Amino acid sequence: MKLSHIPFLLSLCFTFLALSSSSSPSSSASSEFKRMNRRVLLECPDLNPFLSIHASASSPLPDEGNITVTVAGVHHPKPSDWVAMISPSNMDVKDCPLNTIMYKQTGDLSVLPLLCHYPVKAQYMNTDPSYLNCDKNACMEYGEDSECLVQTCSGSVAFHFVNIRTDLEFVFFAGGFDAPCILKRSPPIAFANPSQPLHGHLSTVDSTGTNMKLTWVSGDGSAQQVQYADGRNSTSVVTTFTQHDMCSDLSPAKNFGWHDPGYIHSAIMTGLQPSTSYPYKYGSESAGWSNDTKFSTPPASGANETTFIAYGDMGKAPLDNSLEHYIQPGSRSVIEAVGDEVAEGNIDSILHIGDISYATGFMVEWDFFLSMVTPAVAGKIAYMTAVGNHERDYPDSGSVYETPDSGGECGVAYESYFQMPTSVKDQPWYSFDQATVHITVISTEHDWSVNSTQYNWMRNDLASVDRAKTPWLIFAGHRPMYSSQADGLLPNVDSDFVKSVEPLLIQNKVDLALFGHVHNYERTCAVYESKCEGMPRKLGGKDGVDTYQSGGNYTAPVHVIIGMAGFTLDIFPTKVDNDWSLVRISEFGYTKVHATKEILSFEFVNSETKEVRDSFQITKEEIN
Repeated sequence: MKLSHIPFLLSLCFTFLALSSSSSPSSSASSEFKRMNRRVLLECPDLNPFLSIHASASSPLPDEGNITVTVAGVHHPKPSDWVAMISPSNMDVKDCPLNTIMYKQTGDLSVLPLLCHYPVKAQYMNTDPSYLNCDKNACMEYGEDSECLVQTCSGSVAFHFVNIRTDLEFVFFAGGFDAPCILKRSPPIAFANPSQPLHGHLSTVDSTGTNMKLTWVSGDGSAQQVQYADGRNSTSVVTTFTQHDMCSDLSPAKNFGWHDPGYIHSAIMTGLQPSTSYPYKYGSESAGWSNDTKFSTPPASGANETTFIAYGDMGKAPLDNSLEHYIQPGSRSVIEAVGDEVAEGNIDSILHIGDISYATGFMVEWDFFLSMVTPAVAGKIAYMTAVGNHERDYPDSGSVYETPDSGGECGVAYESYFQMPTSVKDQPWYSFDQATVHITVISTEHDWSVNSTQYNWMRNDLASVDRAKTPWLIFAGHRPMYSSQADGLLPNVDSDFVKSVEPLLIQNKVDLALFGHVHNYERTCAVYESKCEGMPRKLGGKDGVDTYQSGGNYTAPVHVIIGMAGFTLDIFPTKVDNDWSLVRISEFGYTKVHATKEILSFEFVNSETKEVRDSFQITKEEIN
């Protein structure tokens, strides 16, 4: 059966439970679901007059920082006591037990708070080891002989925050995540400038290296500017999206995970020189300005060489001890290591091939992801992306795979935040040249069948490459054609996708195919139809570099899975039953590609140790 005809099991369960709550045939499933899913959350039956919650930061808040939240006056500390960061402060924090189904439809099986509006962050108070032991105590009432009659306990937890434009409130709960009740709420704390322009990130517009697009987020809907190159400026185009744009009333994006994105600004910087560094800042006098920083343009099509970094499946992880939706544990080490590479000045661009933020309908997490990747990486060089299942897929939304992996975002947030050089909305495929390389970026989540719109575009794009100008042809998308990883609920490889698209790679002599989706690193031989058409040779003896032959002796592309940039790693099976898989590594990291006219070199770097764990090259020269 075709994968697009296999609804995700949890989605079926989710829909069934929602529909079963309807009291009559004419009732709205969504409205009935909401009524059933919300029960009155009263204040906890606690008459403690000493209880308090206090946030260390005073209003207004800066654009990023840490807040220490102290709960004091507690009579009997319990492991089930916890604190949530809520935003906006007027959000509904009633108990919504069936929200567990909305959590799980995205694939996240974590134990998380069951509130009617998803908290930005949550922490159990026992994160402070002194809390349960009452090591921090105070006497609130003394007897006549100075004996303490009422002793209370306190504890503190720290929250990292970024400017999400709406005020923050901290709520102290009893009852754990499953049956919470409110003990105490803090006063709201506002940001100093909710309109502040933030998270400016770059992308290429064409293959000339003379034009770059900058995209940023602000709470201000008026046009702003990017000022660059010591005197030039460009005015932004302003867009946004609303709750109405999300898929399905029964998705996190349109329901309890929604948070207003503010406004997305984009502006094109023109008149640049390739491989050149420029100062820039963005914003306006009324909304404020970003810090002054610098970006670098990539080399133009046909230049002699280029180096870029590629990875997939990154996401984000908190900078505190919070429990959040979909934490990707390796993301921090990878982005820090990539930032170090960018700082050295030798990287021309980044290619992130799908599963970008893993926000999956919990919209505030896009802000946290952008705050992670922008300062040292995406705000310095072009950050090019491909769409993945966790950005696009949802039942009845037009995606190939009818799974609820996007949490109802259906590609809207992705295409708003990452404005690639595509020509039509919801057709997120494109290509660009960078020095000696032509990179074709596709969507595995949109129709790729023979004679579909995307298929015809792929066929024409691959056939039009000038191999004298860009001798290397790289094909990139999210879901792979080859993987040794054992299948989970759904297969990792769709045989229909392989059958439709793989012949195009052979016909057009694609050198390298990059994919993500599977959360590890795997390299193949030069493979076609599951057969090794070409094996690498060790140049320089047994300890030399694996070298594949291309050029006049072309056989087939080398496939590499690079989905190890953050998501919990997939462990390979003990026994692999194929001949095409040559290297398999389950470690967090990124890959680095360096291409001259004659040789394309490839490295997989462990992000924690900085060790090169695999390397190979493809040569246009004949191997003797």
